[in-house]
Amino acid sequence: MKNILIEYPRCSTCKNAKKWLLDNGILFEDRNIVENTPSKEELLKWIDASGMEIKKWFNTSGLKYKELDLKNRLPHMSDEEKVELLASDGMLIKRPIFILHNHVLIGFKKEIWETVIENEN
Repeated sequence: MKNILIEYPRCSTCKNAKKWLLDNGILFEDRNIVENTPSKEELLKWIDASGMEIKKWFNTSGLKYKELDLKNRLPHMSDEEKVELLASDGMLIKRPIFILHNHVLIGFKKEIWETVIENEN
């Protein structure tokens, strides 16, 4: 299984993550989160592998999140509805997402990525 970086090219956090991966010689396949939005099935698998709650997968600082008033709506939605919503629009998903063999990382925290990737190898 190859590493996959799911990112939005105009996102500064994604750019930083991508640069860090390249600078450290970490191979990955690049995937645009808007042009190739993760499917419901992929998200379910990755959410489970990440060990994080579904609500942590939402891009809470995004315009779409605010437009849809998700801060108030999410608590009343089922997990199924939340995942369907995430799969409907890549801009709702927190990014970047880095998928490794045994781990799924969301958001870019260099120290966490270093530790997980080092332990993965």
